[in-house]
Amino acid sequence: MKLLIVWLLNALALIAVTYLVPSIHVSGLTGALIAAAVIGVVNMLIKPILILLTLPVTIVTLGLFILVINGLLFYFVGHILQSFEVQTLMAGIIGAILYSIISWALTALILGTKD
Repeated sequence: MKLLIVWLLNALALIAVTYLVPSIHVSGLTGALIAAAVIGVVNMLIKPILILLTLPVTIVTLGLFILVINGLLFYFVGHILQSFEVQTLMAGIIGAILYSIISWALTALILGTKD
């Protein structure tokens, strides 16, 4: 049940990002749900490999290159899905940052912390 709630909150965060960044578009709630699922799978499978491959650059940039990796993955998902569009790499980086912040805030607000 918690997984479904987090998935829905991530989709809502993605819709919020489309209102904040004009270069990112999603076609409705269904498109946002699909995009949120694909972003989650890409972050789970591809992101660790990219972080490992770019570890020297990440160390030299004191971890800031991870923002570029997140933006690239966000941009990549925008190009493989028809219902989700990210027009530029910079929009992907900004969108990934906002998506993470909004998703974290919604999850903390709705689910809270369990002690």
